[in-house]
Amino acid sequence: MSRKLTLQSIEPLTHDVHHLVFDRPEGLDFVPGQAIDLALDLDGWREERRPFTFTSLPGQDRLEFVIKSYPESAEGHDGVTERIGRMMPGDTVLVEEPWGAIEDKGDGVFIAGGAGVTPFIAILRKKLEMAGTLEGNTLVFSNKTEADIILRDSFEGMPGLKTVFVVTDEAASPLHREKIDGALLAEVVTPGRDVCYVCGPDAMLDDMAEALRGIGVDEGRIVTEEFD
Repeated sequence: MSRKLTLQSIEPLTHDVHHLVFDRPEGLDFVPGQAIDLALDLDGWREERRPFTFTSLPGQDRLEFVIKSYPESAEGHDGVTERIGRMMPGDTVLVEEPWGAIEDKGDGVFIAGGAGVTPFIAILRKKLEMAGTLEGNTLVFSNKTEADIILRDSFEGMPGLKTVFVVTDEAASPLHREKIDGALLAEVVTPGRDVCYVCGPDAMLDDMAEALRGIGVDEGRIVTEEFD
């Protein structure tokens, strides 16, 4: 069933990422980590649905999203996210039913690339709300530069959460590393104890799953979801 949401506010988090707040229609239920297909409520754009993850919690009376805007010229993108980044309060979007494979299956290591961190925002917030601490959980988050790191201060401020940030294209940064690899994962993952959540581009999912298996993580403890 399609529903219409009205934008209440929009603010930048980084140079190309925005935090959007919408009203929440009655009967729209979801669990942390789930996404929803969203389309701009504009002529010529209503069939251009794209998946975005809820970053608000189920008990809140609003719906929040953190959305990265890609230039129309970027490979695999056609301007939808770019136009979303230019929305104004009062604009509307159309959404379908929530879906998604990423959900909280226990404490562990959350491995994200770029905008792939968004499913983990609500999951970690919910875990913190319930337990009061994120002790036993680690976020490993890769971006091109430090300026691309979404909600860095928020993640670093979550009690008990260990954060490991990686930047791949900024050689002068103390966070610089070519990529998240097996050696890094071996430092933060305890096989047999940790559930390992991976969200990012398809190629990253394959690489991370292979690296995790390589350090002894059982297939049943690897939870993955593709996110461009």
